[in-house]
Amino acid sequence: MTDENQTFDARKKEGSSNPSTSRGGSSDKRLERAHRILDAAATLILRWGYNKTTIDDIARQAGVAKGTIYLHWKTREELFAALVHRERLAFAKDFRKRISADPAGATLRGIVKHSALATLNRPLLKALLLRDRDVLGKLAQGEFSDVAYIDRVQSFRAYLESLREQDLIRTDLSLREQLYVWSVVYSGFFLGGPMMPGEIALPDEEAAAMMAETIHRTFETDRAVSLDEWQPISQAYMASVDRLIALAEEQFRKELEE
Repeated sequence: MTDENQTFDARKKEGSSNPSTSRGGSSDKRLERAHRILDAAATLILRWGYNKTTIDDIARQAGVAKGTIYLHWKTREELFAALVHRERLAFAKDFRKRISADPAGATLRGIVKHSALATLNRPLLKALLLRDRDVLGKLAQGEFSDVAYIDRVQSFRAYLESLREQDLIRTDLSLREQLYVWSVVYSGFFLGGPMMPGEIALPDEEAAAMMAETIHRTFETDRAVSLDEWQPISQAYMASVDRLIALAEEQFRKELEE
């Protein structure tokens, strides 16, 4: 069978009324196997690119039969969608951990810095944000990249709106202008870094700090703002991140168990 979008016919032969057994074993074993397949897919897509990675390749890398993958996902596109979902969840948890460990983590400077560092730690997510054709192939201009970018912008928009309401950043620039500047600076950080000659290139931590400093100087006022003033916004933001992570985690687990 060579068509990557075909459904494995054996799925129709499963006779149990219990979803966890009719589609490949107990819930825990099914989850473990799904993550193993996703691990394999991530490794191969980053190595060869989406276009060159087949279901057969993923099955061999994961150590499962090709038909087993179709017990989880009907098509290669559905498998990739699950992989993207998992990447976003992993990013959110890493981001949450980073800003929690930094006293100034939920300030504007901290949010920008730790978002950049958490993205650098997720190369597939970085490829989505930059629409990297070498990695994503035909999906570079598709819905996956669009959703990844829109999600990031919408999250930052809500945060900026809160800062504007509390007079913690400039309001002489419109919200649209601020989102544009942030998008250009943020994307430029990832696009420009690899092009820098060795004598001026910076380690990731320093480069992220410089990007955060650029946003800080562009968006914030001359008034010195104490961490105490940031505290209410920081707490509200962290609470919203926690809610989003909990919802995403529950939804993702349900998707893998179906």
